[in-house]
Amino acid sequence: MDKPTVIVIAGPTASGKSKLAVELAKRVNGEIISADSMQIYKDMNIGTAKISKQEMQGIKHYMIDFLSPSERYSVSSYKKEAEKCIEEILYKGKTPIICGGTGLYINSLVYGIEFQEEEVDVVYRNKLNEMAKNEGPEKLYNMAMQIDPEAMKKISKNDQKRIIRVLEIYHKTGKTKTEQDIESRKNGVKYNYKLFVINMDREYLYDKINKRVDKMLEEGLIDEVKCIMSKYKEFPTAMQGLRI
Repeated sequence: MDKPTVIVIAGPTASGKSKLAVELAKRVNGEIISADSMQIYKDMNIGTAKISKQEMQGIKHYMIDFLSPSERYSVSSYKKEAEKCIEEILYKGKTPIICGGTGLYINSLVYGIEFQEEEVDVVYRNKLNEMAKNEGPEKLYNMAMQIDPEAMKKISKNDQKRIIRVLEIYHKTGKTKTEQDIESRKNGVKYNYKLFVINMDREYLYDKINKRVDKMLEEGLIDEVKCIMSKYKEFPTAMQGLRI
């Protein structure tokens, strides 16, 4: 039996993913599932370039604006909810379109990766962050290289978030991220994913990003962040978008 087709539109920030997804949805009778790890949060609108009702042009969007910034959210939770959305869209006889720039979210679907729900060891994470602050991020990078050199081939020395993730997985499970990734793909993929990645000249893209940031500031980005900071006490995963 043929697997149902699911379209995926990916690409870097400001590359025009959302606009393309909407135009495609109008042509193929589709509905859109966001794969953006920050647009899931309420009140974080300007800073995440969250698509507006007007920009949606009547196309239903899922996985946007449904979670408090004070709540923790994982890629495992995303995969489960996104697949429910896919089934709902297919049941309507429509075409599911995944759209976003969070690679881990997209990979969890396209490659059928089953992430385990793990309780975050806050004490260990704080210890690693303190180590990076006092001894420099390169200290964590070297630790991770000793544990899982294969995974570190794809991680920059400056990507502290992903470096810490490599260390946390080993600390929690005794397995490397590479070992966990291999095990997590054993169940296969549920759908026939058609992946399209937007690419463009880097200089042109950076110019678009700079203009987007200027527009965000004009629209009140600073006030938005102040409002969020005063409204919520903690930001377990949303802080990655707020950079706090």
